[in-house]
Amino acid sequence: MTTELRPLRPGDWDEWYGNLELAFGGVAEAPEERALWRELTEPERSLAAWDGNRMVGSAGAFSFRITVPGGALVPAAGVTMVGVLPTHRRRGVLRAMMRRQLAEVRALGEPLAVLTASEPEIYGRFGYGIATHDLFAEIDTDRVRLDTPEGTDAVRLRIARPAESAEALAACEAVYAARVASRPGMLARAPGWERLAPLDPPAERAGASPMQCVLAESDGGEVLGYARYAVRPDWDMAGPRGTVILRDMEALAPDAYAALWRFLFEIDLTSTVKVRSCPVDAPWQHMVSDIRRCRVRVRDALHVRLVEVGAALEARTYAAPVDLVLDVRDAFCPWNEGRWRLTGDAQRATCVRTDDGAPADLRLGVRDLGAAYLGGVTLTALAGAGRVAELRPGALAQASAAFRSDAAPWLPHGF
Repeated sequence: MTTELRPLRPGDWDEWYGNLELAFGGVAEAPEERALWRELTEPERSLAAWDGNRMVGSAGAFSFRITVPGGALVPAAGVTMVGVLPTHRRRGVLRAMMRRQLAEVRALGEPLAVLTASEPEIYGRFGYGIATHDLFAEIDTDRVRLDTPEGTDAVRLRIARPAESAEALAACEAVYAARVASRPGMLARAPGWERLAPLDPPAERAGASPMQCVLAESDGGEVLGYARYAVRPDWDMAGPRGTVILRDMEALAPDAYAALWRFLFEIDLTSTVKVRSCPVDAPWQHMVSDIRRCRVRVRDALHVRLVEVGAALEARTYAAPVDLVLDVRDAFCPWNEGRWRLTGDAQRATCVRTDDGAPADLRLGVRDLGAAYLGGVTLTALAGAGRVAELRPGALAQASAAFRSDAAPWLPHGF
């Protein structure tokens, strides 16, 4: 490879982002979306690949904090804006950017790197494992009914009008912030990121209405939850068959959650609720009368990479007591190679290198450690795929029980 990697200069952002659009097919993003990404970009954490005086590749990172099992917020590099021009693919440009980026993440002391992939097969070779999944659904609200809990009728619902947008945004962010620690994979939103969820470029509505917001409130006016959604009207010879498109929802209590779902089900002139993303253990699945008519699908979401194995495994807690020696393979980041002694429980954990001669209990690659890290993918399942080797009888069951998370990990939005 003859290309040179350099930090992004702020004055080169337009070319840098334009190359990224070209690498993803050449369709320009809406001006509102492009402007927001420009503001959120961290130039000092962004790389440009140059071939002479031509920029041919890009890779960036956001400074995130992500919830891990146990509720701690752990620094993580949110890898983003990765692209190589078609003229320079398969020349090692991507590999060079990934190698330099991970070295820089390590130098910053961030134990994790995370990303969402355009194609899931790309990043496994760099040590990223699929750690969370998104659930999608298309619910036939003509045929499916909801069984709501006691107290649902007492929840008040209020449409947030455009004039109330600032108030509604602040209320939604307060609910979101209160929910972050409850589920691994959720991101603590730094200032500016609250603008991403309500971003609603007209060019991307595909016939749907502008985004709308409904707030769930207590009798005293406390906001207990929200749903942001759009409606796509449609009609046929039998009458209206519009679609409610749920963009995002959070709630602090089951009755508020149920009230929001019932509201979406009962919007006039619609017969479908389309769920764009929710956790795989989303409670609404246990409220519907017929899950088969909800057309549920699952897709990979957050890919996790342990940049510093010891620090990452110490940052989370474990659902069951664990005391194991892990033989970790990591050819791409060789500082992680070797045997690690992990001890921990639901309160704390330690993970240190060990050379005491004790045999390892499990052997696995860092990619599979990343897949299991947030507790949504079991080590038992990975072992069944031949990706984790049990070296001591009983060690796999102990480790798999320890790594699990009570709440399925979930990434609430892309980056």
